[in-house]
Amino acid sequence: MAGFLDNFRWPECECIDWGERRNAVASIVAGVLFFTGWWIMIDAAVAYPTQEQMNHAFHTCGVFSTIAFFMINAVSNGQVRGTRTEKAAWAGQVRARLWLFIGFMMMFGSLIGSIWILFGGYVVPKKEVAPGMAVFFQNAFIFFR
Repeated sequence: MAGFLDNFRWPECECIDWGERRNAVASIVAGVLFFTGWWIMIDAAVAYPTQEQMNHAFHTCGVFSTIAFFMINAVSNGQVRGTRTEKAAWAGQVRARLWLFIGFMMMFGSLIGSIWILFGGYVVPKKEVAPGMAVFFQNAFIFFR
């Protein structure tokens, strides 16, 4: 059952060579997801301006998620693999992996925190859930970019 789609081929469009444009398409999709996440959060902040409707401290998850986004994208594949030939290259490789690990933990923590905000702040107290959904979707879009 594991390989039941191994022989399935999607019809290929010969008008565009996607292999050469893979990085450009991935960058565009990531940018759209990042923009959409922040757009949803800004829209919720405008629609629910009071502290009772939406606590302003809930923006912290999105800020940490954005910082983690930049931390993860600052590390190249070569730094993680350690392709340099210097003697102390292993130290750079270890630092890059540690930096990447911290970035991923911040990203996971922000996503888990947004789920906690959604349920702890809006679903359980039976308040309107739209601000909590905005916090969650902001972090989910930044996470899955």
